[in-house]
Amino acid sequence: MKLPIYLYGHPVLRRESAEITPDYPELQKLVDDMWETMYYSEGCGLAAPQIGRNDRIVVIDGSAVAEHFPDCKDRKFTLINPVIEVLEGDTVTRDEGCLSLPDLSEAVPRVEHIRLTWVDENFEPHEEEISGFLARIVQHECDHLEGKLYIDHISPIRRQLIRGKLNNIITGKKRVDYPVRYAPKKK
Repeated sequence: MKLPIYLYGHPVLRRESAEITPDYPELQKLVDDMWETMYYSEGCGLAAPQIGRNDRIVVIDGSAVAEHFPDCKDRKFTLINPVIEVLEGDTVTRDEGCLSLPDLSEAVPRVEHIRLTWVDENFEPHEEEISGFLARIVQHECDHLEGKLYIDHISPIRRQLIRGKLNNIITGKKRVDYPVRYAPKKK
């Protein structure tokens, strides 16, 4: 089932997410719905807070960007309770976008090399060193689990420059081609 994407300004995007346990109700249905939602919205990753759930679940499929970033080819994950360890290496600045911030992109500095530990939807443990653009996608999606957005990594001046666009999202003036939930209206 296609679920609505929660847009910038909605409080759910700023809350820290809770760990998932094996007895989580209807986990496989939630994961399947997240995949369907991500593909329908033409994303390469989706975190549970983006569908209104503060749970530590992320889905990623790098194939959408594999033409430009070969390290993403055939890289598809369901990450439950992911933990990132930053490894030695360079920080690279690249443009990022987000389904929760439609039609915006900003240059964001991120490390290029991480170690990722997680369990899959069957609660099988995994650990992998990941580099390049795939590491960026993982960091971006895992930031959502901490209540962070990519714009938290840009300078205050850049945030000021895009404030009008952010306000258009918050006030519901920004329209997109996928189902969304806007921030609650302030009274």
